Amino acid sequence: MLIERFKKLQAKVLSGCRAYYGDRLVSLVVYGSAGRETMRFDSDVDILIIARNLPKGRMKRVAEFSKIEDALIQYMEQLKKKGIYTDISPIFKTPEEAQRGSPLFLDMVDDAKILYDKDGFFAAVLERLRNRLKELGSKRIWKGNAWYWDLKPDYKPGEVFEI
Repeated sequence: MLIERFKKLQAKVLSGCRAYYGDRLVSLVVYGSAGRETMRFDSDVDILIIARNLPKGRMKRVAEFSKIEDALIQYMEQLKKKGIYTDISPIFKTPEEAQRGSPLFLDMVDDAKILYDKDGFFAAVLERLRNRLKELGSKRIWKGNAWYWDLKPDYKPGEVFEI
């Protein structure tokens, strides 16, 4: 039941993003516990929004997204009445910013759920990262409920490498 309610929320976010961003929307990705479907009643929904012509600065991007969040208020209140205290935690990137990569994408390599991906844009970004991690022999190492990456297990002091 919890997973279904989170999926419904994700569908509403997708619908809102498609309506608001229109042709500017390139990709919408859910990651973290919601992407892995291991969420709890107090988990947030981590999302990556890739859109063209985003305003400069995080706060202006958040202000844009607040219009989508405003449309979700009623559903979020319904979730609270059912004991689900979630929030949406968006990250915003332009296609150019996403192409440059981000350490955040390491969290998405295995666990991202791509809800929308025009022309396979973000799937290609993740595939390039997966290939590079494979070349380096990188390993994701779990410790309890958390993990870290050993990006280059055969690293030698002073060696320089890029992901």
